[in-house]
Amino acid sequence: MSTTNRLGELLVREKLISLQQLRQAQEEQRKTGQNLGYALAKLGYISDGEITTFLSTQYRVPAVALDEYEIDADVSRLVSREVCEKHKIIPISRSGTALVVAMADPTNLHAIDDIKFLTGFNVEPVVASETGITEAIERAYNVGPSYDEVLSEFEEEEVGFQVEGDDVNVLELEKAAEGAPVVRLVNAILLNAIKKGASDIHVEPYEKKLRVRYRIDGVLMEEMQPPIKLKNAISSRLKIMSSLDIAERRLPQDGRIKLKMGKGREMDFRVSVLPTIWGEKIVLRLLDKSNLQLDMVKLGFDPKPLADFKWAISQPWGMVLVTGPTGSGKTTTLYSALSELNQIGSNISTAEDPVEYNLHGINQVQMHDEIGLNFAMSLRSFLRQDPDIIMVGEIRDFETAEIAVKAALTGHLVLSTLHTNDAPSTISRLLNMGVEPFLITASVNLVLAQRLARKICPDCRVPLRVEARVLLDFGFTEQQAARADLVRGAGCKTCNGSGYKGRVALYEVMRFSDPLKEMVLQGASTAELKAAAIKGGMLTLRMSGIEKVLAGVTTTEEVGRVTMGD
Repeated sequence: MSTTNRLGELLVREKLISLQQLRQAQEEQRKTGQNLGYALAKLGYISDGEITTFLSTQYRVPAVALDEYEIDADVSRLVSREVCEKHKIIPISRSGTALVVAMADPTNLHAIDDIKFLTGFNVEPVVASETGITEAIERAYNVGPSYDEVLSEFEEEEVGFQVEGDDVNVLELEKAAEGAPVVRLVNAILLNAIKKGASDIHVEPYEKKLRVRYRIDGVLMEEMQPPIKLKNAISSRLKIMSSLDIAERRLPQDGRIKLKMGKGREMDFRVSVLPTIWGEKIVLRLLDKSNLQLDMVKLGFDPKPLADFKWAISQPWGMVLVTGPTGSGKTTTLYSALSELNQIGSNISTAEDPVEYNLHGINQVQMHDEIGLNFAMSLRSFLRQDPDIIMVGEIRDFETAEIAVKAALTGHLVLSTLHTNDAPSTISRLLNMGVEPFLITASVNLVLAQRLARKICPDCRVPLRVEARVLLDFGFTEQQAARADLVRGAGCKTCNGSGYKGRVALYEVMRFSDPLKEMVLQGASTAELKAAAIKGGMLTLRMSGIEKVLAGVTTTEEVGRVTMGD
């Protein structure tokens, strides 16, 4: 019997979970490929700690919490990573001829015999959760050199040259960029960004310093300050990796890096190089398809806004517009809609700049302005391709808006984005572009505005007392302020002391009802449209944020950071 089946049957037999819960966890396990313990904990049926305590009592072996355990590198080297992952084990310490090994299943005699044969030590098993072992393996076997260790390898003459004006020595740049310490330093910057869950990396040169920052959960945090003399070597290395021209330092450039992570996982970095007065600033956007969340409920949709949005994307024609600033999750929301609409009977085409994720079954077109392939040209071509659903990355000008509106009026569902502050102001933006009011009212089904707010870290939640007057000033109703039971993150190892871990979307969904259409035709202002939409049941971004605060998902500080008061 496998470890998974044995654990599941034992937990059911001891009535710690039900048979139905076990089956649901096994179904989740089949979908995600994760272990059973992880699936049970993710679904909230039992915690990792409860599983570990149960196994410890069941088999009468000590239990260890691996997240609090410092594993000796010399000990972890005794057993290969492959063997640890195969048996769900990790060696944690040794004493004389005894090797202490944390195991998810301490009765796995085959694993114990393997380790004894490979190391020559007697094995003393202790029990730990499968999730804890997986994370400990990642920590123990993915430890690369520290920044200080890499930087100490540089010699003064290695990268101490300066590049001024147009006098560019390409051979010297390539030599410096391909030097082992530079390669290792750049790799460390990229890998640490992945480990910390960063969405962007900023490499910024200034007059007397070079700074590397990560954007984690929407907020930039300084990671390190390499010596200023390394700026040309680091930028050249990144440009070589993204197939850019290292000799061109006067013009912006865009490229892409594909990094293979093992186990079939790939990470894409979208690279943008911008010449500044002190050198080239490089920003890398991390695109991890394995972390692309397409479940609309998990994105943060509340029931009524979700119902309105699903109604809009289920219509046979019309426009659905998603608005918000760069980095507010518009693309993820559109991809979620497309994944739901992606059926064998639908022809879906997208025009994107750039294509961030590849979606199976959808025809995605990358824009190339330099050869005239823009949103307007793509839209015209799509209409000759027998489309059912069209997604336009962004409506930037009248030409694109006009073609999109006409497509929506001729039997196509059109999804697109605009840059506006909230849902009602989207109508004013289209009017300012030159789209006629009667075309807007005839084509637009729904407008959605969104922002991303950081979630409170689940591992360091503590109660928070706030005066009712402060809550009322923030936008809470008297009833909401009276029942508010707020929490915050105190800061811990999990969240790097920030008190936040992960992000949730705040949505403002304006269904374009007949009363709103009539107001647009009569020339109503944005403020009047907003008031009417709220009266009709629309939750503003601030209201959506307050609901998330009351649910204990985020804080008033975070909602105040990303939304304006009503």
